[in-house]
Amino acid sequence: MKMVAPWTRFYSNSCCLCCHVRTGTILLGVWYLIINAVVLLILLSALADPDQYNFSSSELGGDFEFMDDANMCIAIAISLLMILICAMATYGAYKPPNFPYRDDVMSVNPTCLVLIILLFISIILTFKGYLISCVWNCYRYINGRNSSDVLVYVTSNDTTVLLPPYDDATVNGAAKEPPPPYVSA
Repeated sequence: MKMVAPWTRFYSNSCCLCCHVRTGTILLGVWYLIINAVVLLILLSALADPDQYNFSSSELGGDFEFMDDANMCIAIAISLLMILICAMATYGAYKPPNFPYRDDVMSVNPTCLVLIILLFISIILTFKGYLISCVWNCYRYINGRNSSDVLVYVTSNDTTVLLPPYDDATVNGAAKEPPPPYVSA
């Protein structure tokens, strides 16, 4: 009796709509190519004629501009990248699966291969989590900078000094009388 890994029991050659997995991948890739092409056309037409797609702040429920030119260019770049990714997935599923070093990869123990892939994915996710925490700290810094209730910490070598807010320091400092003049001995 041959020993089979647990994840190979669920392996199937068909996907939804009873298609072969290769056919399903090609259909899915073409579907997303069409969707992203439509999104790209809408974005380009909005960039060409901004008055047609311009929403007022009352329609959006806020006091900010929803799509400026920079956000529009970023959305167009993301749409182009999604079209490229979908095209590569469709092309990859259409061509025969002859990738380099296939025999070397297939000769590795399946359990070891899964562990290597999981380790690689976890390293990538950890790095992405770190980047998200950097953005979150920047957001908190920007929001805290605008607040007058935030205390400023000045650190030098091994000492930390707690400073009062700027408004309190200027108001209290002006009310005090000046120090006595310096007398030489």
